[in-house]
Amino acid sequence: MMSKKVIVFDLDGTLAESKQPLDSEMATLLKQLIDHDHYIAVMSGGSLAQYKKQFLSQLPLSSLQYQKLYLLPTSGTAMYRYTHNDWQEIYMHTLSLVESDEITTMLHEAAFATGNIPEKIHGAQIEDRGSQITFSALGQDAPLQEKSSWDPDRSKRKEIIFYFIKRLPQYTVHIGGTNSIDITKKGIDKTYGIQQLSKVLSIPISDMVFVGDALYPGGNDEPAKASGIECVSVKNIDETKAYIRAMLTK
Repeated sequence: MMSKKVIVFDLDGTLAESKQPLDSEMATLLKQLIDHDHYIAVMSGGSLAQYKKQFLSQLPLSSLQYQKLYLLPTSGTAMYRYTHNDWQEIYMHTLSLVESDEITTMLHEAAFATGNIPEKIHGAQIEDRGSQITFSALGQDAPLQEKSSWDPDRSKRKEIIFYFIKRLPQYTVHIGGTNSIDITKKGIDKTYGIQQLSKVLSIPISDMVFVGDALYPGGNDEPAKASGIECVSVKNIDETKAYIRAMLTK
């Protein structure tokens, strides 16, 4: 295993359980990676607000350490870095009101038309994250066990996506976490995010690695492959921890 200068992580299912706080062991390992002279980037479907609640609140770093951490929320459609004691936006490809309304309407239609409507929905089912619309079938506040058991083979979401892209092919659509679907502007996805990160850091993609749990066809990590970055597939956070420990020996 070659050591890489930049390690890009997915969040849910890779660094932490779906919408659950980063645990103390993972936080310690990430700090050690930074101290080991690595840049870390986190690229996931969540919003910046979710990152702050789930990730940053559990990862107290010094100002110097934060400067080696880059955040790419909403599937790489936005990027932030830490400067002047705060997170500053580098870019954000916001969906227009017309685009957001079009996507939201079609998601409702697709779920109804395919019969993939859960009996109970916990909280908002569709969230406008500015540069991404996220459809959470069971709702944003659904218990993890319910989310995990609703569509374990991803067949329900594949039906919704097929219906959606047949009618609105001008968007990029990917399966998200345990019960979600992420929609962004065409071509603005994790491939784009990795390319932009490479430019911002002036570090070639060949010196970067992406670690994620959804690199399978149709998964929200799959677009990372098209950038040419080396990809490491993990099944859970324990496998991520094992990978980081191995990196720390290099």
